Amino acid sequence: MSESVEHNEGEQRFEIIADGEQAGFAHYSLAGGVADFDHTEVQPRFNGRGLGSTLVRGALDQVRAAGQWQVRASCPFVATFLKRHPEYADLVADEG
Repeated sequence: MSESVEHNEGEQRFEIIADGEQAGFAHYSLAGGVADFDHTEVQPRFNGRGLGSTLVRGALDQVRAAGQWQVRASCPFVATFLKRHPEYADLVADEG
């Protein structure tokens, strides 16, 4: 099983490719240097493989590497991921 996370800037989302096909995506809206992740989806036939977490981790790693944005999580899946992975706390935008 091969997996990769790709940034599709035109669609404002990160996509996970598994075994050569798009298995899911994490959509964001960008405003004022903050990417608000508002929806994450993995196709049902790929459930149970941990691809949602792989997708979010890959997206956040790319955001960190680019060094241009902070993140906000309107999506409950991304919010839970961030709570469970404090190593990404430096990317989270202040709510104030």
